Amino acid sequence: MNSVEAKRVLETALICAPQPVSVRELRTLFDDALGSDTVKALLLELQQDWALRGVELVQVATGWRFQSRPEMREYLDRLHPEKPPRYTRATLETLAIIAYRQPVTRGDIEDIRGVTVNSLIIKQLEDRGWIEVVGHRDTVGRPALLATTRQFLDDLGLQSLDQLPMLEDPGVQANVLDALGAAADTQQPGEEMAVQSGEEIAGAPALVAGVTDEDGDGVAGS
Repeated sequence: MNSVEAKRVLETALICAPQPVSVRELRTLFDDALGSDTVKALLLELQQDWALRGVELVQVATGWRFQSRPEMREYLDRLHPEKPPRYTRATLETLAIIAYRQPVTRGDIEDIRGVTVNSLIIKQLEDRGWIEVVGHRDTVGRPALLATTRQFLDDLGLQSLDQLPMLEDPGVQANVLDALGAAADTQQPGEEMAVQSGEEIAGAPALVAGVTDEDGDGVAGS
């Protein structure tokens, strides 16, 4: 099989896949006749082939997928004007704290936000597949340690946590909360989308004083 035909096979498989596909899985398309390096090289070529289109091929935490470019969203939204309920500011702030300070306990989150964490917020994020318990702190009560999942990275279009925006820049504020909310609106659990909507993180969460979420929940400084 020549490279043109191989790319055609990869392209078809990725467009039809409801979830990101790893290189290992993609090798099964060719009965493992192509090595990982060859498949990766073909994927990079395919990525370039789609460089000027409204859909792009990207690598995320669990593999490769096609997704619409962020600038296409305003047009795609016109096809589905009814959006799912948006996550509250409290939920997004909790998620941002977990993402940047992980692993953390509920107590850690409450110390940063200055308010009690509603159990429903943690459950909501767990049900979405964005956070999980990764252990327990060796202290009184052995509180659960929370961290983000690979699904969280996939939904934000990231390969690793290293790609989260740096917090050191004082000019970078809470834009990431809006990005998290947009990603949460993009695809709900159980939905299958061969071509997913891409989202870019514009900035980092402030995690500072003065924010009031949709629940009227005050946020204290960290």
